[in-house]
Amino acid sequence: MKKINVCIAGGASTWTPGILVGMIKKQNTFPINRLILFDNNPSRLEKMGEYAKIVMRDYMPDVECLYTCDEEEAFRDVDYVFCQIRTGGFAMREKDEKIPLQMGVIGQETCGPGGFAYGLRSIKDMIELVAKIRRYSPDAWILNYTNPAAIVAVALDRAYPDDKRILNICDQPLSLLLAYSRLLGDVDYKDMVPYYFGLNHFGWFTKILDKSKNNEDITGRIKNMILNEGFAPADKEQRDPSWLVTYQSVKDMLELDPTYLPNTYLQYYLLPRQTVSHLNPEYTRANEVMNGREKRVFAECDLVIRENSSKGSATIEQEFGKKDAHGDMIVEIAEAILNDENRYYVVIVKNDGIIDNLPKEALVEVLCVLGKDGPKPFKVGEIGSYYKGLIEQQYAYEKLTVDAYFEGSYLKALQALTLNRTVGDQQLAKKLLDALIEANKDYFPELKK
Repeated sequence: MKKINVCIAGGASTWTPGILVGMIKKQNTFPINRLILFDNNPSRLEKMGEYAKIVMRDYMPDVECLYTCDEEEAFRDVDYVFCQIRTGGFAMREKDEKIPLQMGVIGQETCGPGGFAYGLRSIKDMIELVAKIRRYSPDAWILNYTNPAAIVAVALDRAYPDDKRILNICDQPLSLLLAYSRLLGDVDYKDMVPYYFGLNHFGWFTKILDKSKNNEDITGRIKNMILNEGFAPADKEQRDPSWLVTYQSVKDMLELDPTYLPNTYLQYYLLPRQTVSHLNPEYTRANEVMNGREKRVFAECDLVIRENSSKGSATIEQEFGKKDAHGDMIVEIAEAILNDENRYYVVIVKNDGIIDNLPKEALVEVLCVLGKDGPKPFKVGEIGSYYKGLIEQQYAYEKLTVDAYFEGSYLKALQALTLNRTVGDQQLAKKLLDALIEANKDYFPELKK
């Protein structure tokens, strides 16, 4: 089997160790010749890069591993680019979360005003990143995790409408399948066929079938167990406290409307008052990450570099011992494309008739099979008025955010925030927008009134 070249853009991320382990697990079916970590933060990259070189040496010694801030060295002659960039870093994420909370509005990384701000920052860097990749590797598959995935997907589709090798993905649907599997106890997530529709971070599972039992529908069983026992992430022992509250909200939403299994992120839109009451304006999820995973991962990097060995590394051993939705998913999707495996995944694709009564150009998140030609989506058909109304409002917000970027329009940005269900007030939207513009003056495009 031909060996391939892979670049991780945003290689200094704390999610990189999970991707490395995903590659190690799949080394026989996803053989790598060269692995490049690319980032624009030299000090972080050096630490994660040296760590990665030791890990690869210990577990995949035939792989050439390097790290660089040079785009040509990173992207020339690569077959896959895994994108996980964060424009503005955690410092800006903290502002995304805290500025809305100061005004009584949900502060969250990808939803509401925080997601709006993160989106406007991400668009420029992602468009430029794709241009750089295409300059040196015109046929590489670009698998994009960069958030907020919904807004980024709409922007990339507008900038590169004919590029069929950009695939925008999110690991939350897989994280939910893993949580269902742990809850049930006797169903492997790999045997689940998850029928799903919506937008990224804004969707529902309509049914889940168990392939191992003649496609038995296990949706009702999952709902009943959540209603009776509550809900938690599959890796709840390693999660920050805020994530436990997030997953528990699924039970609250199901009690109100048991029609479909909701994505956890719907709590921000369907239960905004309850959700904002759980949020601490002085200590948000960004602080949890900076004081938690960020410190743990880089402390582990220091240890591995100091010992010049990753054997026995707590991070590596823990990752081997569990399913990592982020790291495993992106490697498995690349593997499915490479080997034409036609494997089931929920990913983001252009609607184009998948959901009959939504705009054709919308970027929807649905069940697909993935092979060498990319995603082949399952038809959803017409959806009910309730879901149609919710999705059209959310899609209008996403589209207007992208319009605001490309047109430099303050009015479109104001309209976007006004439409967002977490805001819903034009005067409040203006206060939020003006505060976010001031905080993001080094990142936002000029928004002309």
